[in-house]
Order: sequence, then C-alpha cells, then structure tokens
Amino acid sequence: MANNIEKRVEELLKPIIEKMNYDLYDIIYEKEGKNFYLRIFIDKPEGIDINDCEKVNNEINDILDEADYIKEQYFLEVSSPGVERLLRKEKHFQSQIGNDISIKLFKPINKQKELIGTLVEYNKDELTIKVSDETIKINSKDIAVAKTIFNW
Repeated sequence: MANNIEKRVEELLKPIIEKMNYDLYDIIYEKEGKNFYLRIFIDKPEGIDINDCEKVNNEINDILDEADYIKEQYFLEVSSPGVERLLRKEKHFQSQIGNDISIKLFKPINKQKELIGTLVEYNKDELTIKVSDETIKINSKDIAVAKTIFNW
C-alpha cells in the first residue's frame, strides 16, 4: 500500500517541485507507532535549508489534500535527504557508483549482515561492491537498507 501511495504522490508532486527548481529525491510513506508520515525529500546543488522546506510544504499541502490519495490522517514532512542518504531507487545507486556505501542485509554474506564498500556496478537486480580487495555481488532483494557514507 505504501509503495503505491509513494508512486502516486511522486507522479503528482515531481513536476511541481521541479518547477520550483528542486530535485524530488524521494518520498516515503510510513507508519511510526500510531502515526502515519508522508516524508518528502528535496534537494538542490547548493543544499536545502528550512526556507526551502517551508516553501515546498506551502506549495504542495493543498495539492495533496485535493488529490486525497491518503485516507488516514498523516503528518507531512518536507526535508533534505541529509548527508547520509538512503539509497532506494535506481537513480540513487547510479549516482553513487565509485563511492563508498553501507549496506545492511536481510541474510548474511560471508557471515556479515552489514557491508561497507565501494559501489562498483548497479542494476535493478543486483549490485557489486568492493570491500577491501574482495568484489561482492549482492542480490537487490537481499538488501534491507543501503545508504551513502559521509566521512566526518
């Protein structure tokens, strides 16, 4: 259900957000405790600040209410994807080829459920990362969470 809502909301909002000169990085609809959240992640080359979030929020709020895709009461959050970003879409992975990423797995590979390495290749079915001197292919279905790594 959440995935369908995310897709419909993305189709609705992407042209509006892009017209405002932002990139629609991702949309996540999820339940936390008893509350539902619709999280809209926006980006632009020079980064996002609170004013950007407020501007987009004000622009899309009525549009979402009018579309009425979500029947439950929910909280709308507009924010930056942050420095350590979730990688959920093909475009996210493609943009990180050559960079270090962190992957948490549903089942262990080489007795490890978390791998950190350089993303070498990606397609929708599998990705390849290099961990130390070892190249590891991972089925996309086995990935619980993938994200970028920011070296502080």
